[in-house]
Amino acid sequence: MADITTLKVDAVVNAANRYLQGGGGVDGAIHAAAGDEELSAACAVLGGCDPGDAKATPGFRLAARFVVHTVGPVWRGGGHGEAEILASCYRRCVEVAEELGVKSVAFPAISTGAFGFPHEQAAQVAVDTLRAVATALQEILLVAFDQSVLCSYERALGE
Repeated sequence: MADITTLKVDAVVNAANRYLQGGGGVDGAIHAAAGDEELSAACAVLGGCDPGDAKATPGFRLAARFVVHTVGPVWRGGGHGEAEILASCYRRCVEVAEELGVKSVAFPAISTGAFGFPHEQAAQVAVDTLRAVATALQEILLVAFDQSVLCSYERALGE
């Protein structure tokens, strides 16, 4: 487990809302640590973000140089394309990170907080998607915010 806002990586991924306004959970923590005023201003010019997509801003006061914002799906029982949208979040974040020229990225457990995606399924989507994507990134971290998420990642990784 770790605090994604303190990691020394090139980019951190923010599990954002579609308006890219600071909210709760990891989104609120990243906004607070980066400097809410600066990060909110940078997000405002991006015009929001659709579920499954990703957009970048500077990291401002974070140790990370960049924040890659992505909007995961709201869990509605699993029959509404939630897994596909979540997989798209991971793919698009990797693409955006590569466009930025970064080598290391830290991901939170996208959609597992307020958006309600079950931890086990979300961890499996994350691991399967990141293993399947061709990337020049040298380091990809999956960051757990609690013991339950950590155990889900460990199971998905086969550890």
